[in-house]
Amino acid sequence: MGFFDKLFGKKEQKESLDQGLQKTREGFFSKITKAIAGKSTIDEEVLDNLEDALVSADVGIETTVAIIERIEKRVAKDKYLNTSELNSILKGEIENVLVDAEQDNSYRQYELPAGHRPHVILVVGVNGVGKTTTIGKLAHNFSLAGKSVLLGAADTFRAAAVDQLTIWSERTNVPIVKKEMGSDPASVAYDTIISGVARNSDVIIIDTAGRLHNKAHLMDELSKIKRVIQKVIPEAPHEVMLVLDGSTGQNALEQAKHFTAATDVTALTITKLDGTAKGGVVLAIAHQFNIPVKFIGVGEKATDLLVFDKKDFVDGLFGGIAG
Repeated sequence: MGFFDKLFGKKEQKESLDQGLQKTREGFFSKITKAIAGKSTIDEEVLDNLEDALVSADVGIETTVAIIERIEKRVAKDKYLNTSELNSILKGEIENVLVDAEQDNSYRQYELPAGHRPHVILVVGVNGVGKTTTIGKLAHNFSLAGKSVLLGAADTFRAAAVDQLTIWSERTNVPIVKKEMGSDPASVAYDTIISGVARNSDVIIIDTAGRLHNKAHLMDELSKIKRVIQKVIPEAPHEVMLVLDGSTGQNALEQAKHFTAATDVTALTITKLDGTAKGGVVLAIAHQFNIPVKFIGVGEKATDLLVFDKKDFVDGLFGGIAG
C-alpha cells in the first residue's frame, strides 16, 4: 500500500468520518433513545418524539417531515413495527432522502472528471465558513493525488483572504495568481485561467469574495467572473462550489438559499462538522436544494476534508448500526 492509498484509504477515511460525526451522533441518539423510552411499538407518540429529535439535530422541518412521512407509510404497510427496528428503519429512510441529491462523485479519491483540462472550480461562500481553508485543503489533497493545481486569489476585498491563500500556496507548494487588495476580481480570475492553460494545470481553484449583504451585487460580480473565464475556456467554470459551515445549522440553509438564487451552484462543501452536534444539516441542505454534497470537513487536518459518500455518511451518523 502506497502513501496515497494509506492516506485516502477506506479505513482511514471511515475513522476520520466517525470521529468527526461523534458530537452529532451522540446528541442524535440520546434524543432518539428518549423518544422511544418505554415504548414497544412505533406509534404516533414515538413519531412525534422522533420528529422533535430530528428537528433538534438541525435536519430541518421540510426534510424531517419527508422522513417521518416515509416512516409512517412503512408503519401503515407493515402494520406492526417495534421500536427496536426504528434505528434500522430511520437509517434506511435517511439514505432514501439523500438519493435525490446524489450523483456519481467525480472527485472520489481526489480524481478529476474526464474529458477536459484544466478543470476549473469557482468557490463561493460567506466569510468565516472556512472557504479559503477549504480551498487550501483541496489544493493539498489534489496535489497528493498527483494533480497539478493552480490557485486564484479573486477575493480581493479582504486582505486576509489573499494572505491566507498565499500561506496555503506556500505550505502545499502550489502556485498562486494574486494581485493587490482592491483589484478587480474578474481580472484576477482571467489571469488565473490564462496562467493555468499556459502551465497545463490539471485543476484551477478560484476563491471569490465572501460578501452576502447585497445579492444583486454578488450576482453581478460572479457573472462577470464567469464571463471572463469563458473568454478563455467557453465551458468553464466546470464547478461552482458553495462552502457552508455545518456548525451554524439553519443559518447554513439560509446562506444556501441566497447563493443558489444568485448563481448556478453545482456542488456543496460542508465544513466544521467535527465541532458541532448539528451534522443533520447535511441532510437538510442536500434534500432541499437537490445539489450534491461533494466534500465534508470533519477535522483540522487537510486530509480531514473528505469526499462525501452518502452511505459512509449515514453509517457514521448511526455508528455502524445495520440498515
